[in-house]
Amino acid sequence: MLSLADRVVHLAYDPGITPKDGGLPGLSVLKNVVNSINLFGIIAVVGALAVSLGVWAWGHHSGGHQAEANGKKGALVSAGAALGLGAANGIIAFFSALGSQVH
Repeated sequence: MLSLADRVVHLAYDPGITPKDGGLPGLSVLKNVVNSINLFGIIAVVGALAVSLGVWAWGHHSGGHQAEANGKKGALVSAGAALGLGAANGIIAFFSALGSQVH
């Protein structure tokens, strides 16, 4: 039989908690909400990219160096945001799997 101190130390090393699918009611609704937010973000990024490319082209053809630079910056940020939104599920799965290997 383990003493109380030994049980607390063992609990600190292995609390026995693992993610479980379907453990809470409304999980499917939450997944649908998050999927919809991700879709909304992707649509917003498409709009931001279109505006940024338009500003870039307008700045280039009108000689507005500041507008051209801002258009380039916006296009780059939009592309990065699209990459992040598209890869969000994979990034979280990767780091979750990596974190589960820590002992």
